[in-house]
Amino acid sequence: MTTMTPLQTLLAILIMALVTLATRALPFILFPAGRPTPRYVVYLGKVLPFAITAMLVVYCLKDVRLTAAPFGLPELIALVVVAGLFLWRKNSLLAIAAGTVLYMVLVQAVFI
Repeated sequence: MTTMTPLQTLLAILIMALVTLATRALPFILFPAGRPTPRYVVYLGKVLPFAITAMLVVYCLKDVRLTAAPFGLPELIALVVVAGLFLWRKNSLLAIAAGTVLYMVLVQAVFI
C-alpha cells in the first residue's frame, strides 16, 4: 500500500472540492431562472424516480434463492410491508426504514 504525499493529498482534496462544486452549480448554469425547463428534463424528472426504484428492487432481490430455505420469505415479507406502508402513509422514508429494520430482524432472529 502506498501513501500520498502531503501535496498529493492537498491536490486530491482540491479536485474533489472543485468537482463537487461543479456538480452543484451546473444545473443553475445550464437552466437559469426565468427560462423554461427543457421538455426532456421535465420528462426525466417524471420517469427516473420510478426507474431507479425498479432497479433498486431488482438489485435487492437478485440473489434471493427460491429453491432453498427460507425460500425468499424474509424478502417477501419485507417487500409487502414496504409496499403496504407506502400505499397507506405515502411516506417513502418510513416505508423503506421499516422494511429494512423488519428484514434485518427476520434474517438475524427469525429465519436463522
